[in-house]
Amino acid sequence: MYIVAGLGNPGDGYKRTRHNVGFLAIDSLADKLGVQVNRLKFKALIGETNIKGEKVILVKPQTYMNNSGESIRDIVNFYKIDLANLIVIVDDIDIDFASLRIKKKGSAGTHNGLKSIIYQLIDDEFPRVKIGVGKKRQGQDLADFVLSKFSKDEKPEIEDAIDRASDSVIEIIENGVESAMNKFNGK
Repeated sequence: MYIVAGLGNPGDGYKRTRHNVGFLAIDSLADKLGVQVNRLKFKALIGETNIKGEKVILVKPQTYMNNSGESIRDIVNFYKIDLANLIVIVDDIDIDFASLRIKKKGSAGTHNGLKSIIYQLIDDEFPRVKIGVGKKRQGQDLADFVLSKFSKDEKPEIEDAIDRASDSVIEIIENGVESAMNKFNGK
């Protein structure tokens, strides 16, 4: 069994912002798998499906980014899954725009959503798929940047990155994290 959590903020005002690419990747994955992510459970919107016989729960925490760990902790504790089977999709300001970085585990870096998950699980041994959302301009407030929408010129590239991120999750479940890292890390 796998839990795939895309991080973001609920509400129309945040819908297509840089910070919500995790939600957008879950939407892309749900479309590919023909599942709705619309049941409210564990302080999250969830949908259940199967990939190659593995039960997969798609998750969009509704606790806002900085408290994502509350929802993830509840789901992980309920299903008692191994953290290697928790895949988290997040935005990343420290990698190239529209690139992917898949990691088996690691620190949260500057990402408050990952910090919350690691704090709540007391562990960082879970795979994550990071989507590069660009870098803020010098002097620009970080919160303003990550809560901004993509420009018209950025949209095609970021939509492709979101699509590749959803494909990478399928690859992780079917063939393992290393295979996904080899196929998807970078642009």
